[in-house]
Amino acid sequence: MTGSRTEALHDSAEGLDERPLAEVAALLAEGQIAAATSLLGVLDSIVSGAGAMARTIRAGGVLHYAAAGSSGLMAAADALELGGTFSIPAGQIRIHMAGGLPVEVEMPGATEDDATSVQHAMSGMSGRDTVIAVSASGTTPYTLAAAEAARTHGATLIAIANSSGAALLDGADHPVCLTTPPEVLSGSTRMGAGTAQKVALNMLSTLMAIELGHVHDGMMVNLRADNAKLRARAAGIVGQIAGTDKAAAGKALRQAQGFVKSAILVAAKDVSPDEANAVLQQTEGNLRAALARLN
Repeated sequence: MTGSRTEALHDSAEGLDERPLAEVAALLAEGQIAAATSLLGVLDSIVSGAGAMARTIRAGGVLHYAAAGSSGLMAAADALELGGTFSIPAGQIRIHMAGGLPVEVEMPGATEDDATSVQHAMSGMSGRDTVIAVSASGTTPYTLAAAEAARTHGATLIAIANSSGAALLDGADHPVCLTTPPEVLSGSTRMGAGTAQKVALNMLSTLMAIELGHVHDGMMVNLRADNAKLRARAAGIVGQIAGTDKAAAGKALRQAQGFVKSAILVAAKDVSPDEANAVLQQTEGNLRAALARLN
């Protein structure tokens, strides 16, 4: 085994394949739970990183998610949700995954050693941008190259790794070291390490959205309602915050062309969609501030 924590043997590894599956299942579950608790030690870094992401979005910059393998899947999953959940413009999100996003059932492994392609893909970065680089070992060449590109172009770097002292964390503006325990299946970082990475990424983007004013009382007030389920959710949010019935909430949503924040102001304050949008612009999209201004 290498010296990397992500490659170390779990304390219960010996004879694992000879144990009853129910016993192994319990070990796997406990491993996931233990991995998730690693977030509690890096809350300050996650909060500061989320603030940097919010500043990038406000400034018209781009969030670059960069990773390989299972870490790349975790990063891509978070990035792909930002549009529908918080209406972050597609032009402000980039996914850099070694070998590209998979369209078949196999991911090419050799691409994680390709340092050239990611540097070329990120050559147009600016100081307004933020790079979220993720690697369980913190030594993946592709991800290290993305981090170096961030430093070269003056972009903010959020680095997420599961090994303390990892090269990826060196020089990061917001280093997030997730000290997850060794995997029950040694080296299978899609498990505990991947779980911790997903939680960290979800926290970063959710905190960013709160900072941007896209969350109100635990509701996603900047969601993009582009299917039946989300349209029903949007109407429920409008009705809940505005204190109106379903019919009135639906009418306000139609008047506001589906924009939830505007619809809430229309329903709650009896203003026109144009007036609602003007107030939201004045409050930088913060719904609570907009409601207060119209009181």
